[in-house]
Amino acid sequence: MMAELKIAFVGGGNMAAALIAGLAGKLTAGANIHVIDPHAPALEKLQAQFGVTTASAADEALRVADVIVLAVKPQSMGEAAAQLLPFLDVAKAPLVLTIAAGIRSGDLARWLGDYPAIVRAMPNTPALIGMGITGMVASGGVSTAQRAQADAILGAVGTTVWLDDEQKIDPVTAISGSGPAYVFYFIEAMQEAARELGLTAEQGTQLAIATFTGAAQLAANSSEPASVLRERVTSRGGTTYAALTSMEESGVKAAIIKGIKAAAARGRELGDELGK
Repeated sequence: MMAELKIAFVGGGNMAAALIAGLAGKLTAGANIHVIDPHAPALEKLQAQFGVTTASAADEALRVADVIVLAVKPQSMGEAAAQLLPFLDVAKAPLVLTIAAGIRSGDLARWLGDYPAIVRAMPNTPALIGMGITGMVASGGVSTAQRAQADAILGAVGTTVWLDDEQKIDPVTAISGSGPAYVFYFIEAMQEAARELGLTAEQGTQLAIATFTGAAQLAANSSEPASVLRERVTSRGGTTYAALTSMEESGVKAAIIKGIKAAAARGRELGDELGK
């Protein structure tokens, strides 16, 4: 049963904290969550907020975990796997859930002694407010029950999308994993334009953020594609038409697509570099 699920986190950073906030006292009790991180202040905060147990290094609590979440930076994954390996109970075969960009399941499995039960996931930062979206893919050794566990853990902070091919994780990373930064970048540009047009910084911020929030909700609640919604705001010869025509002439859409493809390519490069 999920209520008795024992979850160990290797890494106690922002994404781990977001997941724990969605899980503790909801999916499972805080006391069933164990967090391993060398940074004492992060552990103290998590323990105080959610009642989790903590340790500064890999310990025996890993042996009783049903799910082990690897929530460390990609560059630290090899070291984290080495620390985890002595405590990994192959007979119990807990699910290993990784949320690091670039690290392929096959490489992680190799570092863990050809471990079979791995789910690779790519969440994004809106998980911090329970509005994330996560792309996920399961290795061949993941059971139906373990897949449900992974879905419940990431579903606690937003929507989950299951993929049938791990190669699609890099595009997911580029679209939704990195995507919030693109949105913030556009908001920054709108705020700067507002200031240059004579509005106050506060007014520009309020208008830009409310516009993004409202437009995103409109798209989410509409059965029509974004292109149709855009066309409905755009009258030929009007103000919106002037803006979009200028953006198109400047190659804004092409630049965005090129940038997203660069992010996906970098994900593949990270896999090549860090999986050695």
